[in-house]
Amino acid sequence: MDKTKGRSQRLPSSEPLPESFKQRLIGQLGSEEFEAFAACQTQTPWGGLRFNTLKGSPEDLRRLLPFELEPVPWTTDGFYYPLGERPAKLPFYQAGLYYLQEPSAMSSAAMLDVRPGDRVLDLCAAPGGKSTQLAAALGGTGFLAANDNSPKRVKALVWNLEHWGTTNYIVLQEEPSRMTAAFSQFFDKILVDAPCSGEGMFRKDPKAITGWKAYNGEVCRKMQDEILEAAAPMLRPGGRMIYSTCTFNPLENEETIQAFLGTHTDFRLAALPVYPGWMPGKQLPETRQLWPHRVRGEGHFLALLEKSAASQQGPQACTPQWQQTVAAEALLKPFYRFMDENFTAPVEGPFAIYQQHVYKIYGQLPSLDGLKVAKPGWYMGMLKGERFEPSQALAMGIRAEQAKRRLDLLPDDPLVSRYLKGETLMVQGEPGWTLVTLSGHPLGFGKQMEDYLKNHYPPGWRQFD
Repeated sequence: MDKTKGRSQRLPSSEPLPESFKQRLIGQLGSEEFEAFAACQTQTPWGGLRFNTLKGSPEDLRRLLPFELEPVPWTTDGFYYPLGERPAKLPFYQAGLYYLQEPSAMSSAAMLDVRPGDRVLDLCAAPGGKSTQLAAALGGTGFLAANDNSPKRVKALVWNLEHWGTTNYIVLQEEPSRMTAAFSQFFDKILVDAPCSGEGMFRKDPKAITGWKAYNGEVCRKMQDEILEAAAPMLRPGGRMIYSTCTFNPLENEETIQAFLGTHTDFRLAALPVYPGWMPGKQLPETRQLWPHRVRGEGHFLALLEKSAASQQGPQACTPQWQQTVAAEALLKPFYRFMDENFTAPVEGPFAIYQQHVYKIYGQLPSLDGLKVAKPGWYMGMLKGERFEPSQALAMGIRAEQAKRRLDLLPDDPLVSRYLKGETLMVQGEPGWTLVTLSGHPLGFGKQMEDYLKNHYPPGWRQFD
């Protein structure tokens, strides 16, 4: 069924589909169905957003938006928004209430079925959309490790996790193979959204066609094999790993999984649901291919792998003696004083200090010596002598009711725009650190003086017309 009917037309890409790509897809789909695929490439892509269930239920959050939404079938928190709407321009986006995400891309984290308390690894995580989805599923419990080996992309990953209000995570910037020893059998769930040739993104991003010519399936397959090889020993016995790509090439999809299973007999394929338009793999019927002419989304591939409960692959990661790394209580006195003066309930530790920066850390981590750690935990803020200055990540991660002083604004209040631009707000209130909120959801900190609020919204986050 062609699910693209009713979408407005746009001009075809100035970059035509490569001939070798067309011939392969005709072989995969048949001539008649390929025509439906080719026709959908001129349709406007579907826009999707996913609500942040750390901030509230989808039912409550969707009432805040001024337009109608339609559910994405394969996830409970994802929705299609109407053509012409610009959700990123609404202040609720700045409050971290939703993430703009292509609808098919929501499928892989949803199919991993993360539960509260799980230890989860997003191995190829940047820019962070799937990491935020995993963090929401954890609900502030358990632990999330988000990794990407690109310094530039890690910056976006950190921003998205902080903007989302994530509190139980670390961010690594490593080659997957360098993580294996430290995290042996450590994770309950692993998401491998592997680098790929990007054929499923041709409609959404015509530049992907240019990249495909140099970054084709053969180049990507080698990386995919290496990433899966590194991921396997980090999964605990009985754990699950989702492998996903945004391409149609069997070399990167079913053939990659077949090769992995051939050398890892302690893994098996687990069956995935069949939502409308999802196609079982031709070689591996447990896998799923999402085609843009069959679903309301772009191209995606999914394979769910389960590790045998009897697997004995390598030693389990050990827990270090955190007494050696957790910050001494005396050094944290300015931070504790800040929480006592400004919060109704403190953030619970353990905490660590790195070059005067305070982080809440996960207390059951193995030693990370030798690994590149971009963020060792939830960033609290910075010690400045006897003072403590809170971070934006702290503001986004706490509940509004934790702040003793709040300035709650409504969406149509001109002060919202002024705050997001970094301007001083001419308001009166009780002196001290104040949490600025939007309809009860944190936006950031300010410091109330006698008759104005000094703006502490970070320069890199500020919004201008």
